[in-house]
Parts: sequence; C-alpha cells; structure tokens
Amino acid sequence: MEKILIVDDSLLQATQLKTIIEDEYDVSIAQTAEDGLHRAHDEDFSLILLDVVMPEMDGFTLLKKLQEELITQNVPVILITSLADAVSEQRGLVLGAVDYITKPYIPLIVKARVNTHIKLYRYRRQIEEQSMTDQLTGVANRRRYDQYSLTKWHEAARLRVPFSICMFDIDHFKVYNDTFGHPAGDRVIASTAKTISSHLKRSTDFVARYGGEEFVALSMGENSRKMFEHLQTIRQAIEDLHIPHSPAVSEWVTVSVGGVTVIPEARSDYSVYLKIADTMLYDAKKGGRNRVVWADEQLKQIFEK
Repeated sequence: MEKILIVDDSLLQATQLKTIIEDEYDVSIAQTAEDGLHRAHDEDFSLILLDVVMPEMDGFTLLKKLQEELITQNVPVILITSLADAVSEQRGLVLGAVDYITKPYIPLIVKARVNTHIKLYRYRRQIEEQSMTDQLTGVANRRRYDQYSLTKWHEAARLRVPFSICMFDIDHFKVYNDTFGHPAGDRVIASTAKTISSHLKRSTDFVARYGGEEFVALSMGENSRKMFEHLQTIRQAIEDLHIPHSPAVSEWVTVSVGGVTVIPEARSDYSVYLKIADTMLYDAKKGGRNRVVWADEQLKQIFEK
C-alpha cells in the first residue's frame, strides 16, 4: 500500500483529510513542519500533503527544504490551503508543489487529485527504475551506482560505520567469449550477478554492473575481516557454479575480487578508496586470479594464500 504523509498543525483538519483517503492508502500525520521533514527523510512516502499555514515553519519553507534534499526532492507535494489568491498558488508551484487542495475539503476532489499524483509517481518511479537497471543482469547499472555510492559514502561518514567497496572481475572473460561466443558470455555475466546479489542482499548492501564483465558492490557496517571472509564465500560460490571455461586457462569460470574497508571521515574522498579497491583487484589478478585481495581499515593487505 502506498504511503502518504499529511503535515498539518491542526490535528482536526489532518484527521478529516486522513479519513477521506485512508481506505486506499497508508496515511501518517505530522503536526509540525520539523517532524514532517524528519519523517520524510526516514520513511518512503509516495506523496506529501502539506498545509501552507503553520507556526514556526510554514509550508512554503518546508517545501523548499524538501526540494533541496536529494532523498526527498522527487516526492510529490500537494499543498493544502485556504488561501485563494493566485500569488500564493504561483509561489507554491514555483517552489515545486505539484498541485493544491483547498479547504474546506471536497472528498471527491481530494481523492481524484491524490489518486492522479500517486499514479504519476508510480509511473515515474517505474521509468526511473528501468533507467537505473542493467537490462542483462537485473542489478543496478553504472548510472545508479554513480548516484548511490556518494550518498552512502556520506551516510557512513555521518554514522561513523565501516564502509566497504568491492570490485569483481570475471577471469579470462575475453578468452571465454572467443571460445563459447557472446550469448554464452552474457549468460555467464548474468549468473555471476545473480550469485553476487544472492550473497549481498541486506538493506545496507548494493550491487551494480560496473562495466563489461566487472561488478562493484558496496556494504556498510561490517569490519574488514568479516567482509574479506564473506567475499571469499562469494568467490567460491561462483567457482562452484561449475561453468566450464576454456581448458587453456581454467577448468571453471572464476572471479577475482579486490576491495577495501574504511571508516570514512567527513571530508575523505570516495574516489581515493575506489582506486584502492581497484588496485586490490589488480593484485588479485596479478597474483593468479580466482582469489580475494583486501585492504583493511589501516590499509594493510589481506589476501588468500
């Protein structure tokens, strides 16, 4: 069920509005703009119904803050007002509101406007999801990774928790393609993605196709030793798929894995640690492939013998 947030300092007015739409939606109420802002950050709402006239922070100010934040800027906002002047309506639309609902409420109009914007939001989310997904593997694509990585990096810095960057590369993939053909190569890429994803499925894990036969994964919360051991399990799981490789290079399809675990500082540069992860991947391949090489929190190297 889609979630809707009503932000209104009048509990009576908010409850009236909730009663009109709660048979179709999961509706929450925030009675201050500050509480509304926090809830919009912490929960996944499909629509916000925002009263314009509130004490301390009015609806226009809250709308501006919502539009400035990456995590909330795409959530549609319908303003609630008894202000009938064109200047106020124009101000709200310029700030980013998608529509207005006027008081006193007319239930049929309220439902029609809410349903319309929920449908538009669903459609936009579907299009965005398609544009952010690698069509071959079903995992996130490079575009999604570029957006997600910095957001999560800054979150880990704020929370002061370990953050791991993992790089995967299918070993001797060009030889595989040359031997078995590109359609078979595509199936290997898809199988590799599925195996990686099945082992990195916590809410704090993220997997993307980085390009060609390379994948990148991000994980929050685990220390370097646990991540190293977990990546060993993934590497072994891919080898255990027993996908035949060219006898000239290997019995089975395998992957090399490199990565780093760090507790980010507020001003630390993500790209520096991505380069370290890529260097660990290079060392894994140089060391014989089908192995994990990792840099711990002190940037000391851990590797499979």
